Amino acid sequence: MPKKNGYTAPTELKPFHKNDRDVLHVVIETPKGSKNKYEYDPKLGCFKLSRVLPDGMDFPYDFGFVPSTEGGDGDPVDVLLLMDEPAFAGCLVASRLIGVIEGEQEKDGKKERNDRLMAVALKSHRHSDVNDVSELNATLVEELERFFVNYHQIEGAKFKVLGVKGPKQAHRLLDKSIQKGKAG
Repeated sequence: MPKKNGYTAPTELKPFHKNDRDVLHVVIETPKGSKNKYEYDPKLGCFKLSRVLPDGMDFPYDFGFVPSTEGGDGDPVDVLLLMDEPAFAGCLVASRLIGVIEGEQEKDGKKERNDRLMAVALKSHRHSDVNDVSELNATLVEELERFFVNYHQIEGAKFKVLGVKGPKQAHRLLDKSIQKGKAG
């Protein structure tokens, strides 16, 4: 694995713990409750402030990515991580997939897929029994969909939810993004 400044870049870590497909690695970029959106910058080798959300809006759960993947937007695949307490930018969290919010974003007339995986931290008490997005409260799922629509609208983009699917579809999407990440 490539090392920068003596450590492996978070984007280059393995997507699964010891190749165990039941334990997904998620690198946190933005903690739950934060108005600040952080992102990992591979050129700088650090996390940086990307944008600040307006008053009254913050991240509903920890938000990050799966290392060694590439999504439809060219970045590592995004993950919304359900966990009891917020983590910090750069924290690696062992988790399990529960589903995906399939989405398409449009900015400046250009459309691209920008799906958001959903996962649960393995060390969670509150969400320990959740194995499928269908087990979450329907109102919560609708609020998460609206968060992404509003989040993109603030940036002058449109986000359209194409569907919410369970862990099987999430794993299929993840497999494609891992292959794409290896090719890129």
